[in-house]
Amino acid sequence: MLKQLVKKNRSYRRFDGTVKITKKQINYLIDMARLCPSAANLQKLRYFFSITKKTNETIFSHVGWAAYLKDWEGPLHGERPTGYILILGPAKVSKHLLIDTGIAAQTILLGATEMGLGGCQIASVKKEELHKSLELPDKLEIILVIALGKPVEIVKIEKVIDPDDIEYYRDEFGIHHVPKRALKDIIISTK
Repeated sequence: MLKQLVKKNRSYRRFDGTVKITKKQINYLIDMARLCPSAANLQKLRYFFSITKKTNETIFSHVGWAAYLKDWEGPLHGERPTGYILILGPAKVSKHLLIDTGIAAQTILLGATEMGLGGCQIASVKKEELHKSLELPDKLEIILVIALGKPVEIVKIEKVIDPDDIEYYRDEFGIHHVPKRALKDIIISTK
């Protein structure tokens, strides 16, 4: 059922570094994104992927991991992603391209979840530095980074208690808690 897949698709930030992502898996995920709807059917998104240790380390060094976890600098060696997909677009990003990016990213992550993998969308990226390090084409810019791997952490959805406090957190056992607003709190009309 799709809802169960959506619930299982969390932002995972710690992975089993011994489980490698294959080129076949990456191609499958990008192919699913390719089939997604696109504004005016322009299909402007492009994809760069990495499954090699060296390039993964380069990407890792240019991304931020969890803004709400102030004392956490990201996954340790052995817990880092074993694959990445970068979503790229024309240098002048339109609002429609951002919608296409969201649709593609969610599709990639649902596909990864279906495979028993997990991932995290990362928008905190030193884009210009990473672009240069990876020698990406000048006409494209990085819109989003998706980290991929076999998750090793537990992520639990919690009810929002205080509507002004939606920050995710980790408890003393390392379980990652993500508060989500109730359905009744996000629907504004039932006409």
